[in-house]
Amino acid sequence: MVIPKETFSFFKKLSKNNNRDWFNEHKPQFKAIEAKVKSAYNHLGELMSEHDQIDRIKIFRIYRDVRFSKNKLPYKTHFGGSFHRLKPELRGGYYLHIQPNNESFIATGFWEPNKEDLLRIRKEFEMDDSEMRAILNNKTFKTTWGDFVGDTLKTAPKGFDKEHPAIDLIRRKQYIFTKKYTDNDVLSDGFLNSVNSDFETVRPYFDYMSDVLTTNLNGESLL
Repeated sequence: MVIPKETFSFFKKLSKNNNRDWFNEHKPQFKAIEAKVKSAYNHLGELMSEHDQIDRIKIFRIYRDVRFSKNKLPYKTHFGGSFHRLKPELRGGYYLHIQPNNESFIATGFWEPNKEDLLRIRKEFEMDDSEMRAILNNKTFKTTWGDFVGDTLKTAPKGFDKEHPAIDLIRRKQYIFTKKYTDNDVLSDGFLNSVNSDFETVRPYFDYMSDVLTTNLNGESLL
C-alpha cells in the first residue's frame, strides 16, 4: 500500500487554481486519489493496531472553513488524518499530514489538553520530572522525535514557581512531537511502514502520560 504519486501533482495544480470552477471540473480525479489515500490511511491504522488500540481514524475533508479566516481559498492543498486511541484509558493521538514540496509530517502527543489535564500534567512535572526526562533522553526516542514542539507560556503558570527545575516542561501549553518527510519519502514503497515504526517509538511517552492522566497525585486510579 502506497501514497499515489498523483497526489502531489494534483495538489500542486490545485494550489495554482484554488477555485470552485477548477475543482469541480477536476473533482472526479480528486475523488479517485482520495479513495486511494483513504485506503492508505486505513492500512496504516491496521499496522498501528498491532502495537496500540486505535478505535477511530478520521480523514479530514478538503473543504476549508473560511468563515473566520482571512484566507478565503476554498480548498486545502493537503491530506490530513488522525488516529484516535481507545479512551479514556489511553491518552494522546497521532496525525499524518500529506503535502507536496516536502511539507509532509507526522505529529503525536497532546495538541489541546483541557485545563484539568494540563494542570494534572504540570503538577506531575512539579512533583517529579525524572520519568519524562528519561523518555526524552532515550536515544531511539530522541533520534526519531527530537524534543517537544508547540506553544509555551512566557513565564510560569499561576501557582507554579518560575525557578522550578522543571519549569521548561511546566510552561508548556502543548506536548507535541513532530517529524518531517520529503516527497520522495512519502512516495516510497516503505513509507507507511516507516510511519508506523515511528509511531510505535512514541509508545513509552503515551504509556507514561496515560498513567499520569488516569491517576491522581497519589497514584490512585481515576477511572
